[in-house]
Amino acid sequence: MQQRKIGDVNVGAIGLGGMPMSIEGRPDESRSVATIHAALDAGVTLIDTADAYHLHADDVGHNEMLIARALSEYSGDLSQVLVATKGGHLRPGDGSWTQNGHPDYIKDAAKASAARLGVEAIGLYQFHRPDPEVPYADSIGAIRDLLDEGVIRMAGISNASIAQIEEAQAVLGGRLVSVQNQFSPAFRSSQAELEYCAANGIAFLPWSPLGGIKRASAIGENHSAFQEIAYGRGISPQQLTLAWELALAPTVIPIPGASRPASIQDSVGAASLELTADEIAVLSADA
Repeated sequence: MQQRKIGDVNVGAIGLGGMPMSIEGRPDESRSVATIHAALDAGVTLIDTADAYHLHADDVGHNEMLIARALSEYSGDLSQVLVATKGGHLRPGDGSWTQNGHPDYIKDAAKASAARLGVEAIGLYQFHRPDPEVPYADSIGAIRDLLDEGVIRMAGISNASIAQIEEAQAVLGGRLVSVQNQFSPAFRSSQAELEYCAANGIAFLPWSPLGGIKRASAIGENHSAFQEIAYGRGISPQQLTLAWELALAPTVIPIPGASRPASIQDSVGAASLELTADEIAVLSADA
């Protein structure tokens, strides 16, 4: 698969988002493991998870443990696989999402994630979402300390503005390698952050790159240009969408969520799809 960089690590241009395998509507674990194995077989080397990808209060880290299990049962080469996880966003078990950006909590959460993943150091650890009750620099300071202590190898942030990207880069002493924000044809408010990352050599990881778990299958209906071009090429609108995002900048690495092998196999095809300049322009103009 086409390769792109996160820090000093090469990864496949299409990653795998683990959230659908652990939240509401999640499949049985055997299908999830098969999905992860299918991704690896197809050349995916970036798997994105978070300690908050679970259902119930006593289920914290479900997705991290699922990924660890799938990797342990995989018979192929895992030497190039980067598992990225996140902390600071919580699910108390009632379906809601909350934040905790206190430095002590972030440090404890990272160490717990490393234990669930079965690694000595997390490949990429991302501050999941800013906590309005905690100064951003304090939360990122915990990420800096985790880097310095060797608990994590690389640092990223998620759901961040340009000002927060710059603040994180300053606190981390220039060691910020990635930003994970929501971005899709239906949600383009992070276009400025995508462009900032491209200009500064920071990997940009669009989450929900197909417009959301429930809306992914409707992309073609909601965005006529995506439907028409995909139909003309004989591919799915989802694959075309990911190819469009890849074409926006060489630092973009979409992480589509999947819970079926066929879904991630289709997504991976975007990495070898070359769009014309006219197609990119038309898709970029389609709101």
